[in-house]
Amino acid sequence: MSSQLTSRSYPLRIICFLLVVALRLSGSSAFAQAPAGAGTGSQQLPDSPQPKSDSSGAVVGTTEKFVGYMTNRSLVFPDIATNPGPLGAGGKFKVFVNQSISPAYVLAAAASAAVDQARNVPSAWGQGWDAYGDRFGSDMARASSNSFFATFLFATMFHQDPRFFPQNDPSFWSSVKYSAQRLVITRNDQGSNVVNTSGLLGPFAAEGLANAYLPASEQTAGKSLERVGTDFAWRFAGNMFKDYWPKIFHDLGLNRLKIVPDPATSH
Repeated sequence: MSSQLTSRSYPLRIICFLLVVALRLSGSSAFAQAPAGAGTGSQQLPDSPQPKSDSSGAVVGTTEKFVGYMTNRSLVFPDIATNPGPLGAGGKFKVFVNQSISPAYVLAAAASAAVDQARNVPSAWGQGWDAYGDRFGSDMARASSNSFFATFLFATMFHQDPRFFPQNDPSFWSSVKYSAQRLVITRNDQGSNVVNTSGLLGPFAAEGLANAYLPASEQTAGKSLERVGTDFAWRFAGNMFKDYWPKIFHDLGLNRLKIVPDPATSH
């Protein structure tokens, strides 16, 4: 019985451990690597509300059209970029924390756990509410560790921007193409497109860590690769939602909520 309780506490311990490690790393590296163009004054994080910001002069070229209508950060998708400026280690840490508790992550984990419950995967956990709690906890831990590695740790190491830059006025097929491209292509801290090393390595590292608390039947190389493929599928679906998220708010006339500005006044 005690071993069963210990195994069920692993996902929560993993989440807490990742938060502590990320907090320590972000605190030690925030001053060691200032983002390009940063001055000696205080810097406001890009995903904090900035309804009056004007960053059109900071970055020129094709990056501006990916910012869309967002000037206030999204509570559902915290990694949607609100301006084309650089993101420091502290900003990446904040995106990771907000992702770990975002409604999108919670709903995705709940849905995934329900599907696995119906399929009885992993079978070692059986059925019932306790089994569903195990599946939900493990899915949350996997999502949080994926965000830790891809959004914070590797993105900081490789100087890459983990945010998603939505298109200004996406069509369905252009969104499909763009959402798939952003799985393998991302921006670096200087604003140039590069291979998404952090995003590609993140799921592999997260699923490797998941083998520490998943049942033995799920710790094989085949099962780990299967979960990595599922992670990329969820990320693609998430990219589609994020690409349309600013447009949805604008088209539904929700500007009064101050979540998105009037496109006529945005850059």
